[in-house]
Amino acid sequence: MDLRYPEPERDQTRVDDYHGIKVPDPYAWLEDPNSEQTKAFVEAQNKLTMPFLEKCTVKNKLKERMTELFDYPKYGCPCRKGKRYFYFYNSGLQNQYVLYVQDSLDGEARVFLDPNRLSEDGTVALTMLAFSDDDEYLAYGLSKSGSDWITIKFLKVEGPEDLPDTLEKVKFSCLSWTHDGKGVFYNRYPEQDGSTDGTETTSNIHQKLYYHVLGTDQSEDILCAEFPDNPKWRGGAKVSDDGRYVGLYIRDGCQPKNQVWYCDLHLLPNGITGLLPWVKLIDNFDAEYSYITNEGPVFTFRTNLDAPRYRVLNINLEQPAPSQWKQLIPQHPKDVLDWATCVNYKYLVVNYLKDVKDILQLYDLATGTFLKDLPLDVGSIGGYSGRKKNTEIFYKFTSYLAPGIKRDGSHPVFLHGYGGFNHSLTPYYNVAYLIFVRHLGGILAVANIRGGGEYGENWYQAGILGKKQNCFDDFQCAAEYLIQEGYTCKEKLTINGGSNGGLLVGACVNQRPDLFGCAVVEVGVMDMLKFHKYTIGHAWTSDYGSSDNKEQFDWLIKYSPLHNVKVPEGGVQYPAMLLLTADHDDRVVPLHSLKYIATVQHVVGRSRQQKNPLLIRIDTKSGHGAGKPTTKVIEEESDILAFVAETLHLDWVE
Repeated sequence: MDLRYPEPERDQTRVDDYHGIKVPDPYAWLEDPNSEQTKAFVEAQNKLTMPFLEKCTVKNKLKERMTELFDYPKYGCPCRKGKRYFYFYNSGLQNQYVLYVQDSLDGEARVFLDPNRLSEDGTVALTMLAFSDDDEYLAYGLSKSGSDWITIKFLKVEGPEDLPDTLEKVKFSCLSWTHDGKGVFYNRYPEQDGSTDGTETTSNIHQKLYYHVLGTDQSEDILCAEFPDNPKWRGGAKVSDDGRYVGLYIRDGCQPKNQVWYCDLHLLPNGITGLLPWVKLIDNFDAEYSYITNEGPVFTFRTNLDAPRYRVLNINLEQPAPSQWKQLIPQHPKDVLDWATCVNYKYLVVNYLKDVKDILQLYDLATGTFLKDLPLDVGSIGGYSGRKKNTEIFYKFTSYLAPGIKRDGSHPVFLHGYGGFNHSLTPYYNVAYLIFVRHLGGILAVANIRGGGEYGENWYQAGILGKKQNCFDDFQCAAEYLIQEGYTCKEKLTINGGSNGGLLVGACVNQRPDLFGCAVVEVGVMDMLKFHKYTIGHAWTSDYGSSDNKEQFDWLIKYSPLHNVKVPEGGVQYPAMLLLTADHDDRVVPLHSLKYIATVQHVVGRSRQQKNPLLIRIDTKSGHGAGKPTTKVIEEESDILAFVAETLHLDWVE
């Protein structure tokens, strides 16, 4: 395929010094998203990519079929609030899910909150909800164009009636009401120079905890916690089930470890008036503690303390010494305790991950005794609701289909992976996957590699920091297995991942370009020497390390996708590559993908042996993925599959 790639300026004078090692960074100017030079580069790339995608043979069929299959009623998991039931519903092609309310399970449903009315193109999304304990008020978050920045609004449930309260500068926030219904705890960042709309790259530091009193202006909000000596800490608050305590759960980075502070709200004679008198129950980052419930001063936590597959622990605030802590549910011999919650005052609903399949069980809260299994087929819990004071629970189930096939090496395979941040990839229904299987004759394969949380903390720890190469090795072994077992051949093998999974795909393409026919990299972390300098990137050093540290720099430089692009030897070419990013991605900022594609096109694209296309799709008014409107999802998924079909020469199957 004869493609003429843009030839942007290469600033040969831009060289960074890392511990005495000189590392060129000729496309550093792409780090400024607002410069005319960057805007021109983005325009030139889209002018190359979009016509290519439009001309793909099956593009129109894909978009038509994608739209058809997306047009089915979609229900979220219901939740009970007071005497009412709330749930999200999408009639089919609505850009955003609508929040509905019913007075009873068999009552008439009516629209309660419709985010589709907030923007013509559906790019305003409803991202978080928090009902007051008496269920009279609702606080909800709105995000624009896919940004992580959130605006919090309030309404009175009866009516419903909009309230004037508005909270800005909110990001990575908790949202927890005090039980008197007077206000909420939330997190916000300080004012900063420049824009805060999701297009900026400014580092997100000095997050603080505030308390907002309903009916007052945000300027009057009460500062409850801050960490001036630890600017990267983030502390989310959660009011206990009985309303007496507020817990502060502090994280430094993204590892499953946190501190736990608390405050007894009953000991504040004048209420919340300033920085709270926090008691440090756990003042180190040795393990993770997730609040489940409490009975007076006895708090129940899910923890990985001395239990990499997690267990349930009781801690009495009046006897806080670790020697007094009591185990309620021990660690399972093999399965991972994924989450637990309290229902009907005396039961624990516990979810285990067994070989990447969810198992749902009921336990006695007082004794930790197993009571029963809840019915569940092979698949995943896609949603759950049920509070301590509820007598009923709801859960949503989702899964794959599993047809049988002939192993003759002829099938195209879509191999997806992630491998990081203790995140597990579990089965779920996906229209794009279905179309790939049904109409492109393909097979879906998901690699549960080290660095994820599928088999507990040891599995996670084996794929981070100095062991990150294990993730790439696992993914490449999964590809080799699919070929050896006759599922596919390397010419028909597509690899895909997003965010940390984009890093995975980029690193694997650099290391084994001979192993894949196509690679789709979505919002990937590609510059491993600078990622920590932008927005929330500093939090990821717990998984990756930092180039500021000499030992960790030595790890990162070996696999950083941006710094390991080279023309393969022996006549091998890079697989067809499609990168995807977006202008409002303030999680993994677009500069990662822009610098990487510029480098790949310059180094590999100019090679005579490189015939496969090396392209990037840069979207507008969208971000890292959350809240993306249905129209944009359909367009993007159609483009991805069209690129795969075109470059691997796949025919449409009716």
